[in-house]
Amino acid sequence: MSKIDELIERLCPDGAEFLTLQECTQKVKNIKWKSYSGNDKKYIDLSSVDRNLHCIMETQNINSDSAPSRAQQIVQTDDILLGTTRPMLKRYCMIPEKYDNEICSTGFCVLRANTEIVLPRWIYHNISTTDFFAYVEQNQKGTSYPAISDASVKAFSFPVPPLEVQCEIVHILDSFTLLTAELTAELTAELTARKKQYEFYRDKLLTGEKMYPVGRIIDMLSQPITDGPHSTPKLVEEGIPFLSAESVYDGRIHFEKKRGYITDEFDIECCKKYKPQKNDVFMVKSGSTTGKVGFVDTDERFNIWSPLAAMRTNENNSARFLFHLLQSEKIQKQVRAKASHGSQPNLSMRALEQFEVPIPPLEIQSKIATVLDNFDAICADLNIGLPAEIEARQKQYEYYRDLLLTFAETGNMLATDRQTDRQTDRQTDRQTDRTERN
Repeated sequence: MSKIDELIERLCPDGAEFLTLQECTQKVKNIKWKSYSGNDKKYIDLSSVDRNLHCIMETQNINSDSAPSRAQQIVQTDDILLGTTRPMLKRYCMIPEKYDNEICSTGFCVLRANTEIVLPRWIYHNISTTDFFAYVEQNQKGTSYPAISDASVKAFSFPVPPLEVQCEIVHILDSFTLLTAELTAELTAELTARKKQYEFYRDKLLTGEKMYPVGRIIDMLSQPITDGPHSTPKLVEEGIPFLSAESVYDGRIHFEKKRGYITDEFDIECCKKYKPQKNDVFMVKSGSTTGKVGFVDTDERFNIWSPLAAMRTNENNSARFLFHLLQSEKIQKQVRAKASHGSQPNLSMRALEQFEVPIPPLEIQSKIATVLDNFDAICADLNIGLPAEIEARQKQYEYYRDLLLTFAETGNMLATDRQTDRQTDRQTDRQTDRTERN
């Protein structure tokens, strides 16, 4: 028998009582700015809370003169904040000691645990559950800018076993969270190290005593550096995929990020200037992602808009060499220097043609490209594997979190209340499944 089972059998053999958040939290005071004359306060706005890490990333200093109208609620260590505006974005966190007695937006519902009844971390884990956000989705109001009231949040009911049981379950969940965070950090560090290694060898290999303008490579082409049409396309529901700058990153062309579709007629008009082909190399030449490079590895029919510069090599040059070359620090430094800096960076076609680069013989180009392609493949595998591994660990945590917090599979805990018919139906279904299995 596990320690949790022993605690349940000893402390709550008849089940955990269900309470609302209202019943186990305390009131929160607002600051009176008109009479406040103390030091500046740190202000926690909705944008201060990271949606993935569930922690406060940055704040701004405010005083009685500069405080926004929503800067009202005084928070304490271990308070739980839940963003009630667009709540399904899941902006929630706990207040660490460094933000004790600071100010948060009225866009948060502040949940301050009555520690005689419930642990703060018990509330925190419960408001991160699938059940809670299903409840939020059912009770939020508004379509374009949905929100949920504090009263509705606090009407949510959840199991509240004795504090000793809560403590043991919270300990397990916190340990699991810590292990997941450590694994994520380890995998991210591995990916970062491999990327740095790739960049080091890429920049080492892509050096040479003699430098030539990129235009020298392009001059050999049947078609010079070009870009897509400058006229704004009319997008349709079906047709030819039409790509712009947002489709190019990580060295690849991401069709899922396409701008939309264009008609055959518009595509034909585009192709009078440029028709994309496999092994073309793209560089973003305007906007916030100027300098990003992508390689066309498909024969799929598509077209591009003017923020993309397209380059094509012939049999005298390696397209993959050009691809790696354009990503090198030597070229990216020239991108930063040559791009105009108005409201958005912009790189002219003329400036791109004049970038100075090493151009070894084709045989050397091909060898360098092969080495760098191998490094690129390793990084790509890690890029795919890392999110998948993190997602698997997160799902594992969520499974055990929901299992431990609802006692749905133990058969030892009998709830005295339910906040929704949906929860009751789900538990009935699970009990039926267990009966059929037995």
